[in-house]
Amino acid sequence: MRKPISIGQSHNLVSILANNAGWDELDSDVVQKIIDDPQGSGRQFTAFLKNGAKLVVGLPAILTVDRTKPFDPTFVGNGWTIDEQDERSLALAELDLTKVRFETMLKDGETRITGEEKLKRLKEAEFVRLDARIFQTFWENQYLIPESWKEKVNGNIRYIFFDGTVLRSPGGYRYVLFLAWSDGQWRWNYRWLGRAWNVSGPSAALASV
Repeated sequence: MRKPISIGQSHNLVSILANNAGWDELDSDVVQKIIDDPQGSGRQFTAFLKNGAKLVVGLPAILTVDRTKPFDPTFVGNGWTIDEQDERSLALAELDLTKVRFETMLKDGETRITGEEKLKRLKEAEFVRLDARIFQTFWENQYLIPESWKEKVNGNIRYIFFDGTVLRSPGGYRYVLFLAWSDGQWRWNYRWLGRAWNVSGPSAALASV
C-alpha cells in the first residue's frame, strides 16, 4: 500500500532542494512560468521525483497503463455511464506509442462525417480504438504525450479522440473523450457522436491485432 508523504517530509524536501539546487541561478521568468501552471508543473515535478530526482532525457516509447483501476465515468460528471468499450484496447497494459495512428475514416471527396459513422467505419476496419483509461493515463501524465501530437492539421487544432470508450450522458446521448493542445497546454473534453467530424478530429487507434 502506498504510504502518503508527511508534512514534515514535504518541508524537508523543499529545504533540501532550496539548499542544494543552485536556485540563485534561476531567472524570475522561469519561476513565474511554473507558478502560472501549477497543475502541469506539479505533474512534471512528481514525475521527476518518482524518477529519483533524475532528469529524464527523451520519453519512453512504451506507455504503461494501470489496468487495476478501470476508468470511472464520473470523471466526466455525475450520471455518466460507459455505453460500450473496445475489449482489445482494455487488454493493453502497455502501449507502443510508435504504433499509434490517427484515423479520420474520411473517404475520397468527403470533408466530414458524423461521429457515429466514423465509429462504424473504425469497427469495420477492425482498428483497435484506444479507450478512456489510456486517455486518462495521458491526462494525468501529460509529459508522456508525444510532442508530435501537438501538431496542427491544416493550421487547425488537432482533437485526438479515444473512441475505445463510448460514454452515455445523463441525457442519453453518446460521447467520446478527446485531448487537444491549445493555447500552450493540453485540454480535454468530450464530443457528441451525432456531430460532424472532419480531418482535424482523428481517432487514436492501432492496426488490428
